[in-house]
Amino acid sequence: MMQESIAALTAEITTAELNNPAALDAFRISYLGRKGRLADLFDQLKTVPNEEKRAVGQQLNALKQQAQARFDEAQQAAEAAADNAPANPDFDYTLPIVPNALGTRHPLSLVREEMLRVFARIGFAVAEGPEIEDDWHNFTALNFPENHPARDMQDTFFVASVSNAAGAADTGATGEAATGAPNLPHLLRTHTSTVQVRVMETEPLPIRRVMPGRVFRNEAISARAHMMFHQVEGIFIDEGVSFADLKQTVYYFVQELFGQDINIRFRPSFFPFTEPSAEIDITCLICKGKGCNICKYSGWVEIGGCGMVDPAVLENAGIDPEKYSGYAWGMGIERIAMLKYQIKDLRLFTENDMRFLRQFEAL
Repeated sequence: MMQESIAALTAEITTAELNNPAALDAFRISYLGRKGRLADLFDQLKTVPNEEKRAVGQQLNALKQQAQARFDEAQQAAEAAADNAPANPDFDYTLPIVPNALGTRHPLSLVREEMLRVFARIGFAVAEGPEIEDDWHNFTALNFPENHPARDMQDTFFVASVSNAAGAADTGATGEAATGAPNLPHLLRTHTSTVQVRVMETEPLPIRRVMPGRVFRNEAISARAHMMFHQVEGIFIDEGVSFADLKQTVYYFVQELFGQDINIRFRPSFFPFTEPSAEIDITCLICKGKGCNICKYSGWVEIGGCGMVDPAVLENAGIDPEKYSGYAWGMGIERIAMLKYQIKDLRLFTENDMRFLRQFEAL
C-alpha cells in the first residue's frame, strides 16, 4: 500500500506543470508544505513494518528531494523569464519615485468626534446649521438687542445684505420677527448657538442636541485666540429642567474626557441668552495648576460657558417659558484639544506644519 502511494505521488510530481506563479504556489503547498501529501506519507511511515522502514524512508527522502528540485528549477526559470521581459515602453524609468505617504486625522477632528461620542452616551444627538447666518439667528433671537453692548464681544465679519425674501429662503427664517428689516444683514456666525435657535424653532419638544461647527470672530490671532475656531454647543429643553441637571452634565463630560480626578468650578458670568449664567473652569492640564501662559498663570483654564436658557429666548423660538425650561452650554474644541494634548499655541492647528500633524498619526 505504501509503495503504491509513493509510486503514484512520484508520477504526479514528475508530470506536474509548473508554467506560472499560481501553479508553482499550488505545487509547493500540495507537495512540500507542512500539511502536504509528502508530509502525510512521512507520518504514515510509523505504520510500515520495521524491516521495511529503512528502504521506504530512503524512497520518501529521495522523492522529497526530487520535488524540491523540480520546484527550485521552475522557480528559477520563472524569475529569469521575468528579468528578460521587455520593458514597458509607456513608462519613463527616469521619473523620480512618488512617495506613498498616508495622511492622518487632524487633532481637532479627533477631539470633536470624541466630544460628540461622550454626549451621545447621555442621549444628545447632533444638529448642524449654516456658517453664513442672518442677524435674527445669530443675535436677536438669542436676546442680543440691536446696538446692545453685548454684541461688541462677538465682533464678526458681515457679508453683503440680501433681500428679505431671499434671506428667508436661504436661511429658513420665517415670519417678520425672523427676517427683521427689509434688507437683512448677513454675517459669518460667531457661535453655534444659531443652530440652537433653528432647532428650537423647528423640532418637537423635548430637545436634547449638540451643535458642533466652525465660527468666526474679528479677533487678533495669538497663542490663545484666532479669528476662526470650532465650537461644540448643546441644549436640553424639557419640563422641570434645572441648573443641577446642567452641572451634572458638565461634570460627566469633563470627567469622561479628562479623568475622574479633574477639578471643576463654575464662576458666575453674563450671557444674554442664559440666566443664570456661569463660566466653566478646570485645572490647567498643561501646568497642573502651577500657572503658565495658557491659563494666564492662574492655574485654571476656562473651557466654556453655560446657563439656563433665558425665557426671552424660549419665547422667541415659540416655546412657552412657563411650561418648559432648559440649559445650554458652549465650549471651544481648540481649547479642549490644547488641554488634552498639551499644546501651548493655538496657531499650530491652522499652520499645516507636517511636523506638528504627524505627532497624531498614532491616534
